Amino acid sequence: MDIDLRCQPIELILSDVDGVMTDGRIVVDNAGVETKRFHIRDGMGIRLWQKAGYRFGLVTARSSHIVTLRAAELGVEIVRQGVDDKMSAVRGIAESLGLALDQVSYIGDDLPDLPTVAAVGLGVAVADACAELRQAAHYVAQLPGGAGAVREAIERILRSQRRWDDVVQSYLT
Repeated sequence: MDIDLRCQPIELILSDVDGVMTDGRIVVDNAGVETKRFHIRDGMGIRLWQKAGYRFGLVTARSSHIVTLRAAELGVEIVRQGVDDKMSAVRGIAESLGLALDQVSYIGDDLPDLPTVAAVGLGVAVADACAELRQAAHYVAQLPGGAGAVREAIERILRSQRRWDDVVQSYLT
């Protein structure tokens, strides 16, 4: 199916965190404090998606206080951490919002994301995702995880839906 056709029904974007929202590196200092680096353009992309009237959420296998903080900062209310079965979590989130899986986009980077990327309406792999995920994805971002890949995917969907100009215009008025 054509990528533009896959983008049309998307109303919800769900994303992995480590390796997608970040570059995949986890820094732990001597006090045991974990640090992650998020790209500001991914955050802006999430805000643009929300401004267009859509929902964004995070589904991650790890649990981290910094993910809770970043989600709150961006107004992301759908946050599932410590998830072993991402497909079940994504299915549950979609059902709770009254959405079919073809209305969901999922952005991932590694093998735990494979079933979900293959099952949703628009499965997205970041540029540096594992080979199997890139092969299964409907769209492979040009940018790697932690470097604006989420923003790239959001912009691609909004452009396909012909909503991008409306979002940009909101900044000009």
